[in-house]
Amino acid sequence: MSQFQQVQDLLRSLRLAETANQLPELIREAEKKDLSFTQFLLDLATYEQNRRDEKQLEKRFNWATFPFHNTIDDYDVKEQKSLSSKKLNQLKDLTWIEQLYNIIFLGPPGVGKTHLSIGLGIEALNQGYKVIFTTMGDLIQALKTEEITRKSKTRMKRIREADLVIIDDLMFMAMNKQEANMFFHLINNLYNQTSIILTSNKGPKEWGELLGDQAITTAILDRILHRVEIIHLNEDSWRMKHRKTIFGEQSVLN
Repeated sequence: MSQFQQVQDLLRSLRLAETANQLPELIREAEKKDLSFTQFLLDLATYEQNRRDEKQLEKRFNWATFPFHNTIDDYDVKEQKSLSSKKLNQLKDLTWIEQLYNIIFLGPPGVGKTHLSIGLGIEALNQGYKVIFTTMGDLIQALKTEEITRKSKTRMKRIREADLVIIDDLMFMAMNKQEANMFFHLINNLYNQTSIILTSNKGPKEWGELLGDQAITTAILDRILHRVEIIHLNEDSWRMKHRKTIFGEQSVLN
């Protein structure tokens, strides 16, 4: 066995597999630039660290389960006059996560609530936070099956350990008392340790109708609204303004 192969095997045994695979290129680069031993070791260690960071980021993205990949920079503020560039930049700096603030995006379908939520989630992931995205329907299903399936148990564990939980379409569906109670216990678990982004087309005053229990509603609101920024998105639906037709021109709805 050559010395080169011995080095690769040793690197793999030390769990430096990424560096072992890249070793030929790293050696060629060092010889080409006539690097010192110290610089070569620094480049080798830096490569391994960068690859580990990249793989961790990939893993966090997989765990986040975003339905699409729209960033904050993709969001057109001109389409939504109720949210200024200044406010968007304040949201983007993510200090509110450190302060354990919640964000509620309110508005009708198509105004960009989910886009903004995912954009902030992606920004948070890139800054090292653990983020989970879920629809309200999927969340209730996971809560109901947590003690039955390993998938739901793992999912709920990640939600409870996240720095930021995004719940899309809150109050889109009515809940029975058992579901509302499970949702309350989750919010109680997250309170004071996790930031939450909620999107909804119904304001907090209307949530009681869908939760079906005023006491539970009050308890949930007490925790969510303790530290919260409510952002109303009142413009027309982006999808309706930019709809496409089979005739190649924008149609007009009467």
